[in-house]
Order: sequence, then structure tokens, then C-alpha cells
Amino acid sequence: MRDAYAWVAIGVIVVASTTGDVLLSHAMKKVGDVSELWKQHGLLQVVNRVLTTPTFILGVMAFAVAFYSLLFGLSWGDLSLVAPASASLTFVSNAVAARIFLHERVGRRRWIAALLVAGGVALMAV
Repeated sequence: MRDAYAWVAIGVIVVASTTGDVLLSHAMKKVGDVSELWKQHGLLQVVNRVLTTPTFILGVMAFAVAFYSLLFGLSWGDLSLVAPASASLTFVSNAVAARIFLHERVGRRRWIAALLVAGGVALMAV
């Protein structure tokens, strides 16, 4: 039963981490070139612009959910399963989410890498 809980935690980690990555990427694209903003207006303006972007705050909240899910997952499952499975599946889901939500070009090499990672997770789960 504890393994089932660990896999639920891994699923929550993957969804929350991917959501956080997509939201933060969207937020930072909205903020623009941070180095240019820093040169023109200083550090306080950069911090202000980032912290007043709603998708940045939501992304940080999603990462908090992922972090606490990792804590739960580690209390229910083995480190040798929870950490690699959540990281690997997050890699795969990030490629899919980048393509769907951010309209990024995900090349053939990344798709092949994602499939190999998913295969590795499947081998670990057995």
C-alpha cells in the first residue's frame, strides 16, 4: 500500500513541477530580458516586475506543492524510486507541456530522450 501512496506522490510531484515550470517560463517571458531591465532600471525594478507577475506567484506555489509532495513521497517510498521517477517523468512531461502550452519547438532528439527516460522509469517500476 505504501508503494501506491509513493506513486500517487510521484504523480503529484510531476504535475505540480511541470505546472510550475510552465508558469515560471511564461512569467519570465512576460517580464522580458532581466539583464536589460537591470541595466536600465536596477535590481529593485527587476524584483518588482517579477514579483508582480501573477503567473510567477502561481508557479512558485506549484513548486511548493511539488516539494511537499516529495516529502510525503519520501516518507512512503524509497529514495531510489521516488527521486529518479519524479525527476525523469517531470522531464518527459516538461517536453510535452512545452510543446502544448508554450508552443516551443521540441526536436526529435528531445522526444527520443524523453521516450528513453520513460522506458527507464518503466524498468524501475517493475
